[in-house]
Amino acid sequence: MSDDGGVKSYQIRVRGQLDARWSDWLGGMVITYETGSDGLPVTLITGAVPDQAALRGILCKLWDLNLRLISVVPVEPNHISNPG
Repeated sequence: MSDDGGVKSYQIRVRGQLDARWSDWLGGMVITYETGSDGLPVTLITGAVPDQAALRGILCKLWDLNLRLISVVPVEPNHISNPG
């Protein structure tokens, strides 16, 4: 939760390229891609998360998909863009 008690936004990075169709399963998070410093694909999963329990749920889903977690970083809501 953010300091003001509202929804907080996060950007989660995982190794590999997760298909954008997983967005709904991850609570409507925006899925985009970048290339890591090693040249391998990285998936960025960005969006609003209502509370820590929801964040843990997303991380557990990524764990269930056997994706390697790189980072979880809180971001300002205006840093979320939908590439569509």
